[in-house]
This record gives sequence, structure tokens and C-alpha cells, in this order.
Amino acid sequence: MSQWSNHPATAKYGKSQLSFGQRSADVLRNAMGSWPFVFGALGFLAIWMYFNNDGSFDPFPFILLNLILSCIAALQGAILLIAAKREDQINSDLAIHTYQIDQENLELTRQVHELSKRIEKLTLEVHEAVKAKN
Repeated sequence: MSQWSNHPATAKYGKSQLSFGQRSADVLRNAMGSWPFVFGALGFLAIWMYFNNDGSFDPFPFILLNLILSCIAALQGAILLIAAKREDQINSDLAIHTYQIDQENLELTRQVHELSKRIEKLTLEVHEAVKAKN
């Protein structure tokens, strides 16, 4: 899970709140987007081609292999879209939370500004009163 998993705006996306499909999509996305997956896929392709090059059950244009790779690509696209959709929702929630915090900070800054103006006014009044006594 990412660093955002402990963020208050995304508490609803903790592992216990995710459906089986969402957890599966995250696991598969993380696995398919890794170097071990790339090297494993290359190894699988090399082994397939080596053992089927002599005219075994899937000879040279490797039609069965192409079918398998097409199916994997189709599923991989769907899995990546599911995971991207979840990431978009998480980013949206984080942006909304950030906006709300920014609005609260803006209001606090305005209050501090008003207090600073009142303190300045009172300070000037005190100085005037001290000067008037002297």
C-alpha cells in the first residue's frame, strides 16, 4: 500500500475496506508493473520458442502463443484501468482534503491578520496614552 494509506482523507481505502476485486487489481498491477514480471515474461517466451521451434504442438508462427499473449494483454488492460480508476478516486479525495485544509488555513490567516491589526491599533493607543502622560 502507498504512503497515502494512513492519510485521514483516504481512511476508507484501507485494506479492510477494499473489495476482493480491488485488492486483486492492486496486487496484479503491482506485479505486472515490475521488472521480475518483465524478465519472467521474456523467459517464458524464450522457453516457449525454444521448445516449440522443432514443430511441436505450436510450430513457428506460434499461433497459440500469440493467442495467449493477446488474452493476457486484454486482461492486463482491464486490470490497469480498474487500478487507475481507484488511484483517480484516491487522488480526488486527497485534493478535496487539501482544499478543505487550505480553506481552513486561509480563514485562520485572516483571523491572525485581523488580530494583528487590532494589536497594532491598541499598541498605538498605548503609546499615545504614555506620551500624553509625559
